[in-house]
Amino acid sequence: MLALATAGFALNFWAWALLSPLAPGFKEALGLSSFEQSLLVAVPVVVGSLGRIPVGALTDRYGGRVMFPLVSAATVVPVLYLGLAGHSSFAALLVGGFFLGIGGTAFAIGVPFVNAWFPPERRGLAVGVFGAGMGGTAISALTTVPLADARGTAAPFVITAVVLVLYAAVAAVLLRDAPGRKVPSQSLGRRLAAAARLGITWQASALYAVAFGGYVAFSVYLPVYLRTAYGLEQADAANRMAGFVVLAVLMRPVGGWLSDRSGPVRVLAVSLAAVAVCALLQVSTPPLAPLGTAAFLLMAAALGAGSGATFALVSLVTPADRVGSVTGVVGAAGGLGGFLPPLVMGAVYGTTGSYAVGLGLLALVATAALVFTVTRVRRAVGAAA
Repeated sequence: MLALATAGFALNFWAWALLSPLAPGFKEALGLSSFEQSLLVAVPVVVGSLGRIPVGALTDRYGGRVMFPLVSAATVVPVLYLGLAGHSSFAALLVGGFFLGIGGTAFAIGVPFVNAWFPPERRGLAVGVFGAGMGGTAISALTTVPLADARGTAAPFVITAVVLVLYAAVAAVLLRDAPGRKVPSQSLGRRLAAAARLGITWQASALYAVAFGGYVAFSVYLPVYLRTAYGLEQADAANRMAGFVVLAVLMRPVGGWLSDRSGPVRVLAVSLAAVAVCALLQVSTPPLAPLGTAAFLLMAAALGAGSGATFALVSLVTPADRVGSVTGVVGAAGGLGGFLPPLVMGAVYGTTGSYAVGLGLLALVATAALVFTVTRVRRAVGAAA
């Protein structure tokens, strides 16, 4: 069940990230501004993020066995639209990108689904392994541009759609919800209101907005940054972004595993400190080899581990029948945390010709999150224990 859920998450994230590697090409072909390019890659992020709130609550009610095939099949529609008809104008790309956000809601299905299958002392690692499905963005980064160059713009979209259809069929047959899964009897609105009253919902949301939001922001904007700041070719920039994503993905289950042993607060504190230091190092746009590369790789590892630790925190503190609702809100915060930075980076660069202000703001936010973790969140975890 964990393997099937992780595969579903990865495939939907693959679809969710299809526009990012092609965005520089669309900018040149359609004459887009830096802000329009940033908006193009950010729209699927914000829609997928907000969509996690109702999808997480619906998963509490109907289970992953229903929701995974449903969301996977629904994502096929915008994928095919973008590949076959929706890439000829900026407006068409925005419409397709809006509905492509459906794929980003798969995260809110998998966390409560996986959480129900494992005992508390193993949930950090299990949810971390599931979270490694965010590596679907690496699949997109590595395959989208080569496929589009070799077979035309439609190719990566059509292939992704076929894989999603196959997964939806397999999931409909093989997925099973955990025995004894608690099914809430309250309405969707009441469950979301109950989740909103839990302190952990907002504490984890703030942390996930920085950890996973930072990962999402760099996974969609790093190719643009590398091409603009360092003059790399599109394929080279996409490959380096894939390396960033792969390392973050590998570190997510590590963050969950460490949280099972050392506690999520400690893992989060170390991760956020590393993000702040790396962002400060990158403010001056140091040479890519070795300092710039080292800073981004350490940042990727820290963001991945911090993302895993955040949901280890959620699994540790949240009541079992509210995990989906809380996950939806926290997941939305993480995605929204990834929505704003690309817009800020594009706007700042368009105004100043430099990314220094944007990276300085990241360092400041990570430092604030670190202080919040070692004070307010630490007290909350102690009270829950």
